Amino acid sequence: MPQFDYSTAFSRNIGWVTEAEQSTLRNVRVAIAGMGGVGGIHLLTLARLGIGKFNISDFDTFDQVNFNRQAGATMQTLGRAKVDVMLEQARDINPELDIRVFPEGVNETNLDDFFKDVDIYVDGLDFFVFAAREAVYRACERLRIPAVIAAPLGMGTAIVNILPGRMSFEEYFRFEGVSDNEKALRFLLGLSPAMLQRGYLADRSTVDFAGQRGPSTAMACQLCAGAAATEALKILLKRGKVLAAPHGYQFDAYENKLTHTWRPWGNNNPIQRLGLAIARWQLGLK
Repeated sequence: MPQFDYSTAFSRNIGWVTEAEQSTLRNVRVAIAGMGGVGGIHLLTLARLGIGKFNISDFDTFDQVNFNRQAGATMQTLGRAKVDVMLEQARDINPELDIRVFPEGVNETNLDDFFKDVDIYVDGLDFFVFAAREAVYRACERLRIPAVIAAPLGMGTAIVNILPGRMSFEEYFRFEGVSDNEKALRFLLGLSPAMLQRGYLADRSTVDFAGQRGPSTAMACQLCAGAAATEALKILLKRGKVLAAPHGYQFDAYENKLTHTWRPWGNNNPIQRLGLAIARWQLGLK
């Protein structure tokens, strides 16, 4: 078997990044909570970018319902821990990776360890995981760690970056003191004020906030990975324009549309509040 060589493995990155920038990427640490739909492909994409260090977490195992979108879901991995499978896949790309694994997931008790030495956080948590997500972003704010959210919506992606010194996760999404249904609604509209994906949803009955279920596509997860890795590259290398909340953007491949979104005051913006009220009425939420 050929011996692994970092310079050769990632030589085709050079040109879009310099040799010095590739060396920087080799020595940064990225935290990813969740190894499912977007988290797993985030890990593999960033590993192919030449990122050399990761902290990853997930307590779940692969099931057949994951087959339509999750990078690690195959017949051979059914029932296996997602962190173990994705660790193997990432190390097949770069055997030299320094990866710290958190098989219990993330929670208030292990966040300091999860974020130790971390340069950036890329969100891979399931859409409906609210308590863990809120705790993660409180920790990011306290530790001044930049964060990238790439949401798989329809057949596209919506990007919101939460950066130190800028609008916080809570200031933008405003989760405090509301129900899980309301958090789901605020998260959805906060990520995609333009709601480009709404027009081609073929079966509205599959969107079930109360049951914490919704449809998904592999295309959206793949697009998320490309967009999130690009945002992470710009933040880590301090190059290019980086939008941060209350700014974001959404790209929808089905609609062939790209839109820049801007919601001053986040979900407390008057236009956003009207959109939330309409969505509550349409979904029958109180």
